[in-house]
Amino acid sequence: MESRTRGIARQSLIIAAASFMLIAASVGAGAFGGASVDDLQDGALSAQGSYLAPAGPAFSIWSLIYLGLIAYTVWQAFPAQRQDPRQQAVGGWIAVSMVLNGLWLVTARYLSLWLTVVVIALLLAVLARVIVVLGRFPARSIADRVLTDGANGLHFGWVTIATVANTAAWLTQIAPDGWAQQADVWAVAVLVVVLVIGAAAAWVTGRLAPALATAWGLVWLAIGRLTGQPESTPTAVAAIVVAVALVAVAVIASVRRRARVRR
Repeated sequence: MESRTRGIARQSLIIAAASFMLIAASVGAGAFGGASVDDLQDGALSAQGSYLAPAGPAFSIWSLIYLGLIAYTVWQAFPAQRQDPRQQAVGGWIAVSMVLNGLWLVTARYLSLWLTVVVIALLLAVLARVIVVLGRFPARSIADRVLTDGANGLHFGWVTIATVANTAAWLTQIAPDGWAQQADVWAVAVLVVVLVIGAAAAWVTGRLAPALATAWGLVWLAIGRLTGQPESTPTAVAAIVVAVALVAVAVIASVRRRARVRR
């Protein structure tokens, strides 16, 4: 009975967190009036906010992420998942990630730019924890793999590149003017770090979804630097190379993990 009560509490917490995320995201995105996200923080969060900002269409991935998280919320609320050890281990972390997701847009609209960096860094850390925990408990069904691993993997992968863009936007606002002369160098260096971290995460977890989401952002980052402002061919080339390499490592790691599971 105690385990069942804890399961119901966890399921209710995730439903409440998802509801908060959707409401906060709607308010923060200006669904009830106000400036669009591109215009928040004096345009620092727009596609032109920094050398590491993806072009506008990249953000359409949020629709897929939100759809996946909503589907996960509904699925995990079924009685069959109430006492599932995997959901017991990861459910609370997923709920925290949903709350931080909603808080980011509220912070961007009503508070300061540096606080958005703090919130998205916390979100990235929590999502990394989610991925680590999921790696300790193999999915027991296709639905579990798609909704738990897939939705949260995409969330983690996209927030990885979003954290880079958000931090770059903040640094662009506060950095001395002289830094602009070395912007290409700094951008390429950061992308190398993204590759190292992303490849390591893919190799350790053997999951493809995070790499695909990060690569999506990197491709649109390259498009933004080739077709929009600020222009930067070195940054664009580096982003494409990193995207291809990251997906390649993730594919190899995923195949390796499946072969290990079969054995």
